[in-house]
Amino acid sequence: MPTNSESQIVTHAGSQPPSAEQRLKELGITLPAPPEPFGAYVEAVRTGNLLFLSGMLPTEGHGAKFIGRVGAEIDVEAGRKAARLAALNMLAVARQHLGSLDRVTRIVRLGVSVATSGDVRDQPKVADAASELLQDVFGKDKSPCRSVYGVASLPLGAPVELEVIFELAE
Repeated sequence: MPTNSESQIVTHAGSQPPSAEQRLKELGITLPAPPEPFGAYVEAVRTGNLLFLSGMLPTEGHGAKFIGRVGAEIDVEAGRKAARLAALNMLAVARQHLGSLDRVTRIVRLGVSVATSGDVRDQPKVADAASELLQDVFGKDKSPCRSVYGVASLPLGAPVELEVIFELAE
């Protein structure tokens, strides 16, 4: 019997927990087309069993869907929507490079930069939208360590930029 510090994993049909790809379907999430790089860089680099993604922005097509700084041009809720879209873009790029998100065994690190103005202290609330999506897709047991930064500005005027490191199955 589990103790209070142990968590139980609910399984489908008495087998294994649902895979990331199954969870996307169950959640009704369709990933967007992976964004193209906005400069002279690659969006993903694999070394060994790690996949590093370049900064992901809340873009659609070739532009930012959200523009502005939290606490100035946009509020925390819009910042959260931007973080979620950036996370969806991140998943789309990972799937493009891996073939399937089921190859991810753990999210090692999530870095979140939030463009803010003045004395805004709500960066973690904005970042939580990306963390919550990753937990929904991969499960809480694969949650990453996280760093959240408040910055003066980000590329394309976006309010959020995400960086991630995934651990992969061999």
